Amino acid sequence: MTQSLSFVHPTADSPWGTYLMQVDRVVPYLGHLARWVETLKHPKRMLIVDVPIEMDDGRVAHFEGFRVQHNLSRGPGKGGVRFHPDVTLEEVMALAAWMSVKNAAVNLPFGGAKGGIRCDPKLLSNKELERMTRRYTSEIGIIIGPQRDIPAPDVNTNPQIMAWMMDTYSMNTGSTATGVVTGKPVDLGGSLGRVKATGRGVFVTGREAARRLNLDLNGARVAVQGFGNVGAAAAELFNQAGGKVVAAQDHTGSIFNGHGFDMADLMAHVKSAGGVGGFKGGEAMKAEEFWDVDCDILIPAALEGQITAERARRIKAKLVLEGANGPTVPSADDILAERGVLVVPDVICNAGGVTVSYFEWVQDFSSFFWTEDEINVRLDKIMIGALKRIWDTADRHTITLRTATFAVACERILTARAERGLYP
Repeated sequence: MTQSLSFVHPTADSPWGTYLMQVDRVVPYLGHLARWVETLKHPKRMLIVDVPIEMDDGRVAHFEGFRVQHNLSRGPGKGGVRFHPDVTLEEVMALAAWMSVKNAAVNLPFGGAKGGIRCDPKLLSNKELERMTRRYTSEIGIIIGPQRDIPAPDVNTNPQIMAWMMDTYSMNTGSTATGVVTGKPVDLGGSLGRVKATGRGVFVTGREAARRLNLDLNGARVAVQGFGNVGAAAAELFNQAGGKVVAAQDHTGSIFNGHGFDMADLMAHVKSAGGVGGFKGGEAMKAEEFWDVDCDILIPAALEGQITAERARRIKAKLVLEGANGPTVPSADDILAERGVLVVPDVICNAGGVTVSYFEWVQDFSSFFWTEDEINVRLDKIMIGALKRIWDTADRHTITLRTATFAVACERILTARAERGLYP
C-alpha cells in the first residue's frame, strides 16, 4: 500500500504538484518499470534545520534551512543551494526531484538533491552571510559529502558561498575536501567554464531545436526573463550567433528594444546597476507586458511557475527554452503544445550547469584540470547527444519533449532502483 506525504498539500500549479503531474504523464511509457513509479513521488530524505546566527548588532536571528535528497539510486545527491525569502520545503522537494530527472536525462552518475535557506540575502552584511552559510553547512553536514551529496550554487548563491561551505565542511571533517561542493572559485578546485555553463547549455539545446524548426538564429528575436548568470550568458551567446535580444526582465524592471539591445552596453549596465532596470538603450515597460513581446525565442530563466495558462495564450515565440527550473505550469504546457510552440524543458535545457559541475567533481578527485575549450567541447557533446536521445523518444511515441525527457530519465532511475532491489 502506498502512503502519501501527509505534510504536503500541493496544488496543481505548485512546484511539487507540477512535478507529480509530470511523473503521472510518463507512466504509460515506463513499461514493467511502472511498478516502481511511486519511488519518484517519495523523496528519500528531507532535513529541516534551524540556522541561528549572531547579527552584526548583537541580536540572535534564526533562519530555516532545508536539504532534500530525492533519489540516490544512481549515485550521490547533486543539486544547488538557494537563499531566497520564499524558499519552502515543498519547493526544495520539487527542485530536488527535477535534479534527479535532469541528472539522469544527461546520464550523469548522480541522484537528485537540493537545498535552501529562507532569507533575504540582500538584507544581510557579508559577515552575516558568511556566518549563516557556515552554520547551515554545519547543520546539513551530517548528510552531505563528496560521495554522499554535493551542493552547488543556485539562486542568490555564488562561488564565495561555495568556498565557505567547502571550508566549513573541511574544518569539521579534519581534511580538505574540495569535492564536497561544485561551483567553487577556480583557485579552490573550481572548474573553468562553470559560471556560464548553464547558459551555454540553454544556447546549445536552443540551437539544435532551432534547426529542427528551420528557425534561422541570424536575426532571430530573443526575449529573456531573468538576467543573472543563466539568462545573461544565454543572451550573449544568441547575440553572438546573430540573434537580437529585444526584451529583458528581472527583479529591477522590464525593458524593450525592437532593434535589439547593444549587448556590451547592457551587460555593463547590469554589472554596475545590479539589473536591467533603468537601461538607457531600451524603453521601460510594465512587467506583465513582457509576455506580449513579439519574439521568436523566449527564455524564462528566473523562478518556477512563471508561465501560467493565461500567459501561455499570449506568448508569441515559436520556441521556449527553459533556463529556470519549473517555469511552466502543466496547464500552460498543454496550451503551448496545442498552439504549436516548441518547449525545450528545464530538465534538459538547463542541464549544462550540472554537467560542468560533474566535470568539476571529477577533476577534484583526480587533481587534474581541463582547459575551458576542453570543458566546452565535452559539454556540447553531452548536451547534443542527450537531446538527440530525447528527441528520438519524442518522435517514436509522438509526445512532447518534456514527457520524452521524463521517459528517458525515469527509465534510468527506476532501472537502477529495480536492479538494486529493496533493503532489507
